[in-house]
Amino acid sequence: QVQLVESGGGLVQAGGSLRLSCAASGSIFSINAMGWYRQAPGKQRELVAIITSAGITNYADSVKGRFTISRDNVKNTVYLQMNSLKPEDTAVYYCNADIRRSIMGGYFGYWGQGTQVTVSS
Repeated sequence: QVQLVESGGGLVQAGGSLRLSCAASGSIFSINAMGWYRQAPGKQRELVAIITSAGITNYADSVKGRFTISRDNVKNTVYLQMNSLKPEDTAVYYCNADIRRSIMGGYFGYWGQGTQVTVSS
């Protein structure tokens, strides 16, 4: 069994900051890419940021320069530091990780339960 547990969401005024965390636990052999996605009401889920096990990052154009993704490979945790938040950043944020559960297995994608981020104007 593998679980991804997110924390750190909440309500913030425009221009403010939040830091999201996502910890993976359970039967884990290794983790490849970890990332954050978001889904606003009436919209499709979209990629926000992703980080490989080697620390290579990629961001959606809409968050470049404002958000920073990082990870702690010892704690199996990924973070998203969100600065200069805008009302259009309001969404449910989901953590995703490509996890291998045994040396004989392949990588499968797992999702967290989501955490609400609301930015007021």
